[in-house]
Amino acid sequence: MRFSRGVYHMLISTVLFQFMNVCVKLLPNIPSIEIIVFRSLVSLIICLVSLKSQRISIWGNNKKLLLFRGSTGAVALILYFRLIQEIPLANAVILQYLAPIFVTLIGIVMVNEAVKPIQWLFFLISFSGIVIVQGFDIRIEFSHILIGATASFFSGLAYNSIRKMKTTEHPLVIIFYFPLVTLPFAGTYSAFNWVTPNGWEWLYLLLVGLFTQFAQYFMTKSLQSEELSKVSIINYLGIIFALIFGFAFGETFNLMTYLGMATVILGVLLNIFYKKKGP
Repeated sequence: MRFSRGVYHMLISTVLFQFMNVCVKLLPNIPSIEIIVFRSLVSLIICLVSLKSQRISIWGNNKKLLLFRGSTGAVALILYFRLIQEIPLANAVILQYLAPIFVTLIGIVMVNEAVKPIQWLFFLISFSGIVIVQGFDIRIEFSHILIGATASFFSGLAYNSIRKMKTTEHPLVIIFYFPLVTLPFAGTYSAFNWVTPNGWEWLYLLLVGLFTQFAQYFMTKSLQSEELSKVSIINYLGIIFALIFGFAFGETFNLMTYLGMATVILGVLLNIFYKKKGP
């Protein structure tokens, strides 16, 4: 069965984001805001070079919405990076999976996208899988849940902003506004709280920037071409990679984890097939 280009773009984005997560996990001694600074510098350079070579204005058309997208995306990413550094990788990814629900809820108001009742069932199936995987992990505190929920809410705002600009802005222009908004604030804070990277940390910081840049590009392409409720749920598949990579960091889980994974995947596939078939 063939999927749409938007679905494939989101799948690629999901995989790249998981590689980014691994690199962030390998930087426990570098403050999350400092990681954002390096990530923003890499993105800024790539966007400027690419947009200039294509003779596309870096400023875009809807500057207010672009700034809003950059700001909400920055808050979400800073909070998420902090989660990755403080708790097991798979658990951080699980908490991030509140985002598709916020995306759908906000999308009803912000971009007037209808959601069929059956789709809420699919979301519930996937979310129940998250609950199964999460279980009763003593490594997770209430503050982590609060941070994850806040990051997911801001992700929902950022995703819907991208969807709203589906016909007015080039994907790289949308991505460019992230470092444009982030660098002045994150850079100033980091200057007074600087931790100098050592050895391999320099490479991991570079890879964080590269993986995130390309992940953001494919995610933006996906959100501009497909309904939010269809593609945002694909992010749930990232739990598979998070668990695999987590094993490399010595993160262990019980057999219920596999049941949860299967439940998550079931909800994702049901939603994709339903949207492909149509009402």
